[in-house]
Amino acid sequence: MAARLGDEDGPGSGSGSASHLTSAPAPASAAGGAVSEGSVSDSASEGSGPVAPAPKGSAPKGSAPEGSASAGARTVTLDDVRSAQKTLSGISRLTALEGSRYLSGLVGSPVHFKCENLQRTGSFKLRGGYVRIAGLSPEERAAGVVAASAGNHAQGVALAASLLGVRSTVFMPEGAPLPKIAATRDYGAEVRLCGQIVDETMRAAQEYAERTGAVFIHPFDHPDIIAGQGTVGLEILEQCPEVRTVVVGIGGGGLAAGIAVAVKALRPDVRVVGVQAEGAAAYPPSLAAGRPVTIDAPVTMADGIKVGRPGEVPFRIIEELVDEVRTVTEDELSSALLLCLERAKLVVEPAGASPVAALLSDPKSFEGPVVAVLSGGNVDPLLMQRILRHGMAAAGRYLSLRLRLTDRPGALATLLGVLSTLDANVLDVSHVRTNPRLGLSEAEVELHLETKGTDHCEDVREALRGAGYTVMAEVMV
Repeated sequence: MAARLGDEDGPGSGSGSASHLTSAPAPASAAGGAVSEGSVSDSASEGSGPVAPAPKGSAPKGSAPEGSASAGARTVTLDDVRSAQKTLSGISRLTALEGSRYLSGLVGSPVHFKCENLQRTGSFKLRGGYVRIAGLSPEERAAGVVAASAGNHAQGVALAASLLGVRSTVFMPEGAPLPKIAATRDYGAEVRLCGQIVDETMRAAQEYAERTGAVFIHPFDHPDIIAGQGTVGLEILEQCPEVRTVVVGIGGGGLAAGIAVAVKALRPDVRVVGVQAEGAAAYPPSLAAGRPVTIDAPVTMADGIKVGRPGEVPFRIIEELVDEVRTVTEDELSSALLLCLERAKLVVEPAGASPVAALLSDPKSFEGPVVAVLSGGNVDPLLMQRILRHGMAAAGRYLSLRLRLTDRPGALATLLGVLSTLDANVLDVSHVRTNPRLGLSEAEVELHLETKGTDHCEDVREALRGAGYTVMAEVMV
């Protein structure tokens, strides 16, 4: 069953070039700090045990040297993730693992979707939020919790706090979609609208925590959050023990880090691939620098992974355990969302569709069986409408052209007659006869057509040229 808007425990709303590849670089020092089963070392001098074997063709991973982002702080172990799984028993859903015949055909091996878009609140965020709040002391719970989010984390914290009897306040951007605001309130949180972007909202929430004593629940940069998200990795190994590659979207890094801890501790041979939106890809430069760096003004439709700086705690884990980080374009994201809707009958938000976008962009580069984590399904209906239109254009389902033709009676009817023989459905026509850029006997027509795919689009272009029409430009839908 697909995620639906308004479901009781479901979501509240909530250029096509090849993807670029960025492998997590091997640290400067390979001595010490190795990965032993059940733990990720937190200091280069403390580790012992064998390094998890790197997949074929990738650089081996160790831990970072002393003084780096990887050293000297509490990390996350397999035992932490297993403990989180016990904490979440009866709280989070064991989400479905659904096969995709279409992607399996492209990859040449089985591909499965881990459907966290069907999780309570419509995303994986409940897992980490509940584990974090459940671990608070009675005094901390009495002080309440506060969070900042545009959607998924807000709803996860609101429901988790409500289930645990803790007062919650959630700061959301003033432009947050109304369905997501309403859902967060319905889950029991007091919602405060503040700021235009999440960074401003985050600062307001942190100031509130300092002023009131409420505990700030970070969306990704805390070991308890990462341990909770890591339960997704345990479920993947239980549901698909033959898995060879796990593909997961990365924003701040909490989900990818948690999955990597669980998967690499139990199955070091499994490849973990992270995916970021090209316009909000903070991990590639951070991995190159060996520390979290900030990118200015991230831009992407995938607001769930629109994070300008990696979290310190997840960065250390991703640097050590995630085999590769890829980026995908906006066209690839919208095409992936459309595929999930059309082929899998699953409502997925752009961030949740990022692993699918990576698979579509370079399917033969993944060793199967593959599990792609659909991290969330909370998408505003108006945004969904725009994304689907964009995705259909990227898939060749729409074609918009500007043509020059002779300005004489019947010229437009003749043009439309040519299109009718091509079985191209005309959605909209703009006919301009008076414009300084036109000659005395010229007219310009802008056409928006519904087509059957990229091959059909090319047939339409060729037929129009063959009929003597000059195609001035293709325009955005």
